[in-house]
Amino acid sequence: MSDDNTTLTFEQAFEELETIVGQLEAGDLSLEESVTLYERGQKLALLCGDLLDNAELRIQQLNEDGTQTPFDPPV
Repeated sequence: MSDDNTTLTFEQAFEELETIVGQLEAGDLSLEESVTLYERGQKLALLCGDLLDNAELRIQQLNEDGTQTPFDPPV
């Protein structure tokens, strides 16, 4: 488990987050281990959200000419 979020791609962060969720759902951890994993999961979830927000912003900036973005429903 890497503590350096700045080098993680979205895919890496999401994969690690899925692993953490699985471990927490299994319920085989001590309280301390659960809390530590939960904290790491929170950081990864925030990172994934930030990376998705940045990607959406980049797409919107590319489409500033008024064309429809992939996130807009058809009109």
